[in-house]
Amino acid sequence: MKRGHRTGKPKGGYPRLYGRHAVTAALANPARVIRKIWGTREAIGALELPPVLPIVYSDVADLGRMVPNDAPHQGIVAEVEPLEDIWLGDLLEDGAADDAARRPILVLDQVTDPHNVGAILRSAAAFDALGIVTQDRHAPPESGVIARAAAGALEIVPWVRVVNLARALDEIAEAGYWRIALDGEATETLGKALEGANRVALVLGAEGEGLRLNSINHCDMLAKLPISPRMESLNVSNAAAIALYACMTR
Repeated sequence: MKRGHRTGKPKGGYPRLYGRHAVTAALANPARVIRKIWGTREAIGALELPPVLPIVYSDVADLGRMVPNDAPHQGIVAEVEPLEDIWLGDLLEDGAADDAARRPILVLDQVTDPHNVGAILRSAAAFDALGIVTQDRHAPPESGVIARAAAGALEIVPWVRVVNLARALDEIAEAGYWRIALDGEATETLGKALEGANRVALVLGAEGEGLRLNSINHCDMLAKLPISPRMESLNVSNAAAIALYACMTR
């Protein structure tokens, strides 16, 4: 997949990934530039590292100061460059292939919690989603928290960032996708909404606020997950996993 080009150091500094899953997935991704690795001798000895990669042997206490409080770094931290941009048109072009027709796109409307975004990436990889689409300004940047929650999926699931989500939803519709907004107040269930649909884009909103009206107005229909009335709603990452499963098994 073609990527755009980013230049210069990110405003918040280079992301630092930690933990075996996140770091080994980054090492295996040819599109990822790794700047430096810190780790214990045991952790580094277990990895196959390029000879030109700068390595700093560190103790557990030093590594603990490089990651969020109590983060399970497992003896390894990597400083990386953010992945280059992926364009929505390229993602939709990949989705036009016959063998990709039933792979859904996930559109996240101002989902800002990095744990949720990471978990959604993990589910997107598990259920073979085509990719995720978020706004550029109302989504978290790449980080160790996202990479840890994604368990390697940050490196393999295409993540498109757009300036205007409503415009992106229109472009997704023009590519032949049926846009389903997940909302607990909907009358139809997701199973009904998927009947007869070929290419599908699932649109999910932030926790608490839910989908914005402008995003709903750029979808083809509303649908809900048939959960028990004893529970008002699901965490957005759980809802995404269930919706992706429904798409896979329809």
